[in-house]
Amino acid sequence: MVNLEQLKEEAKKILSSGKIKYLIGYENIGASWQVRPAFICRPEDVDRLVWTPACFHNLTRFIHDEKRKRAREKNPDLRPIGLIIKGCDSRSINVLLQEKYLERNEVYLIGVSCELAGVIDETKLRNHLGGLKPEKILFGEKDTIKVIVNNEEREIPAPQILAKRCLECPANYPVIADIILGEKIKRNPTDRYKSISQYEKMSGPERWAFWLEQFSRCLRCYACRSVCPMCYCDECVADSIAFAVTAETTAEEKAQKIRWVERNPEPSENIFFHLVRAIHLAGRCVDCGECERVCPVAIPLRLLNQKMEKEAKELFGYEVGFDASQPPLIACFRDNDPQDFIR
Repeated sequence: MVNLEQLKEEAKKILSSGKIKYLIGYENIGASWQVRPAFICRPEDVDRLVWTPACFHNLTRFIHDEKRKRAREKNPDLRPIGLIIKGCDSRSINVLLQEKYLERNEVYLIGVSCELAGVIDETKLRNHLGGLKPEKILFGEKDTIKVIVNNEEREIPAPQILAKRCLECPANYPVIADIILGEKIKRNPTDRYKSISQYEKMSGPERWAFWLEQFSRCLRCYACRSVCPMCYCDECVADSIAFAVTAETTAEEKAQKIRWVERNPEPSENIFFHLVRAIHLAGRCVDCGECERVCPVAIPLRLLNQKMEKEAKELFGYEVGFDASQPPLIACFRDNDPQDFIR
């Protein structure tokens, strides 16, 4: 189990050295069990850091903000930023390295192993507790999660309340890091793609009807795009409110900008938006599950992305985020690649 004091010690050490600009980790929201991203700039502030089953966020997403900030500054601080990363987060780093968006010396990575646990599913926890509000959530011993409710401590078997992505995770430990805390204990999922097994039994028309119903609820709030560590483009083809503007961009150019998808949440526009995103994430999505977690209308986006991940693995033997030295899926081919799609 990851020792929190050791985590704080490593954080204090690297901050004190002055080798990093700041460290992004997790902290509690007040006295709540819930956590939020924490930006630590001073060694004396590392006591704010926590490591609990509520550390959902994929912190690699904040790399994009830092790079955009540097691009605007005349004399930017080019020291690397520090990140506390889980297994899925580390695979995001590898994808960014593969795509040459990120250089390895731009980040200092403190890896934390999930061991036989991971992050919880809030809905599962709420149902398990019968609506009671937890006061604190911690990692327990022997594949359990410790929940304190009404000053009473409960040990819950981790699989009962873990997020599905953690139960199906192919590497619940960092695959790239400057230092790794905790044991490299691999959870061997009995079915890596269990979540989509029922979906795959549907016929083509049934699947189409299913997604029409799901996408009809979309508000087009773009939370899924904003939280995704793979969505770093300054100009998003699937988002009409995000396009690159420079000091030289004229009013006419802005007005004449092609919009592939309109902002209004019409069913046809929603379908276009989500399917374009899914294609853009093929061979890139690391199944961190953040898009589905933040969706305010509970669209099961993970089903769509995991189906694409499975196709990439079965058709091309490609697994996302394990090797930063290999080319991205869409940038390579083999002579024996299947070409059944060509007509």
